[in-house]
Amino acid sequence: MSQTITSNPPEIKSRLGAILRATSGNFLEQFDFFLFGFYASAIAKAFFPSENETAALLNTFGVFWLGALMRPVGAIVLGAYIDRIGRLQGLIVTLAIMAAGTVVIAFCPTYATIGVAAPIIVLLGRLLQGFSAGVELGGVSVYLSEIATPGNRGFYTSFQSSSQQVAIFVASILGYILSESMPAATVTAWGWRIPFFVGCLIIPLIFFLRRTLEETPAFLAMKKHPTASEVFASAVANWRIVILGMMIAILTTTTFYFVTVYTPTFGKTVLKLSTPDALTVTLLVAITNFFWNPVGGAVSDRIGRKPVLLTIATLSLLTAYPALHWLVADPSFGKLLAVEMMFSFYFGVYSGTMLGALVEIVPAHVRTTCFSLAFALAAALFGTFTPFASTLLIDKTGDKASPGYWLMIAATLGIVAALTVYRGGRTIATREAVAA
Repeated sequence: MSQTITSNPPEIKSRLGAILRATSGNFLEQFDFFLFGFYASAIAKAFFPSENETAALLNTFGVFWLGALMRPVGAIVLGAYIDRIGRLQGLIVTLAIMAAGTVVIAFCPTYATIGVAAPIIVLLGRLLQGFSAGVELGGVSVYLSEIATPGNRGFYTSFQSSSQQVAIFVASILGYILSESMPAATVTAWGWRIPFFVGCLIIPLIFFLRRTLEETPAFLAMKKHPTASEVFASAVANWRIVILGMMIAILTTTTFYFVTVYTPTFGKTVLKLSTPDALTVTLLVAITNFFWNPVGGAVSDRIGRKPVLLTIATLSLLTAYPALHWLVADPSFGKLLAVEMMFSFYFGVYSGTMLGALVEIVPAHVRTTCFSLAFALAAALFGTFTPFASTLLIDKTGDKASPGYWLMIAATLGIVAALTVYRGGRTIATREAVAA
């Protein structure tokens, strides 16, 4: 579909302000996602009681994953809405849905209080969050790419991921304060809800920030916007680009959920480290993730996306299992920190590069839909499945380092996709445009 572009689209008044307002919704999304993973054991006892701790954890991480299966649905439905109506209105809608899911989980009574209705309500909350998250990341990434200055698209889009690290940092601080000020039994019984309540309290502020967003010049410059049916048809027609985009994004999603959502559980239940140790590592990971994302975006703006993607994916393939094997052989705070810093470097540099790459390979007129669908599939099928897969692998193999195999699969898919997308020195989108 061709678009008519006006000659002088309006400019964004303050790019820094636009970045902060656009990424504010990511804070709520990742704040809640991290808390769900960190307090998985407590949530399992509250809503999925079982005599077997592993079974309860699998139920909890299973609900976490089932919510993620709504991401592709949200990517298509809400992505089409954003591509048709605009970035501003769409991002407000996604925030409202995400906020509803957060409130549901925060206030849901326990299994002991209302029986089987409790896990059903929690699942509904996760489904709402997954539906919203399906397009939140894509919508924000597209918004940032469309307000970027020339030659800096990777750097601008990287702040979508960096903003999520702020949420991990704040959640880690709250978790640390709780663990130091409350007995463990109290945290397990009801204290875990306090950070979720904090998330509810900041929702009005995030709504205020989102409502002051300006529409992007690129969207306003289009005289014609695709209808929902045209968006769906184009997404189907570009299925190959969507699948390759998903493969590129898989290493980002699996590594992220391993170093943030799963690491606290891994540190406490598998490595038998203290809660403060696991939280401290996660907090430091959030800080380094925040730093490495814009570094990756900026480097890829200068030397290209392909060499950065291939380098990081290859390093991950070669070191994921050996690093975890070294860690589990004699667990300690220092070794966990060292391994997580390595994975943080991989995630940050790769993610900062991947976001810019994904924006560039999808068709412009359905950019939000195709970007969101590719990333949503990566998150649903691999990323949010990581805590469940890691728990299951350890349980079935008896090898505490076995989650490394999961990360190696993700790295392999990333290498194959990058080589395919950038074959012959041009992206797949460029080659198909020339062929057309």
